[in-house]
Amino acid sequence: MGFALMKGIAMSAAGKAHIGFADADKQKAQAAAAELGAAVYPSNTEAAEKSDYIFLAVKPQILAAVLAEIAPVVRKRLAAGSAPALVSMAAGWSIEKVQAAVADNAPVARIMPNTPALVSKGMIALAVSPQINEEKAAELETMLKGAGVVDRIDEKYLNAVTGLSGSGPAFAYLFIEALADGGVLAGLPRDKALQYAAQTVFGSAAMITETGKHPGELKDMVCSPGGTTIAGVTALESGAFRSTVIKAVEAAWHRATELA
Repeated sequence: MGFALMKGIAMSAAGKAHIGFADADKQKAQAAAAELGAAVYPSNTEAAEKSDYIFLAVKPQILAAVLAEIAPVVRKRLAAGSAPALVSMAAGWSIEKVQAAVADNAPVARIMPNTPALVSKGMIALAVSPQINEEKAAELETMLKGAGVVDRIDEKYLNAVTGLSGSGPAFAYLFIEALADGGVLAGLPRDKALQYAAQTVFGSAAMITETGKHPGELKDMVCSPGGTTIAGVTALESGAFRSTVIKAVEAAWHRATELA
């Protein structure tokens, strides 16, 4: 995910961004840097010393160790008036919790991106601490737009965002796979079924975002009386399709809350 965001930033900045990678897996950092023409930092400490924005693209269970490693550098730069903004994407880690691990007045942003950021089609929620002024927040938002749609949001909603758009791509992939399986059952070759399923979902999502119409209204436009679509919708409803999807988002949201 860190690479996906840096790729988007590199695209949006049109070569003006100075990007560097630090990773416990040195080969991974070198490969990412080579693809973007970026730098490789030998340590997290050096990255913290030289960066204006530090993207913490690590698992929640690893973040405490990373923050402990860079905290002395961040505190030193805070005292000098040149503090970097810490941008965390670790589920369950609140802005307050990140600050408690580094410094109470550290500038911290919290984001929740999703994997479509890899193809610049991500959904990225952004919340910032009061220590990040509007100019810095706007700059961060502009950088992230290279990876997809950015929405400034109150931090209290981020666990819900994690359950919906953070986990949502996996739910969508399951649906696309099932849709393609249905096509295969009906006689389509596998490659054709997958192509049609993926483009159908892609186009349907675009209909919502580009027309502004409610999905229920768009669904009704497809369902002619006594037709094929309403027969399929009836089958979905008999399988508690909508209720199951709602419960999937709720389960992911609960898990994000547990990680806090």
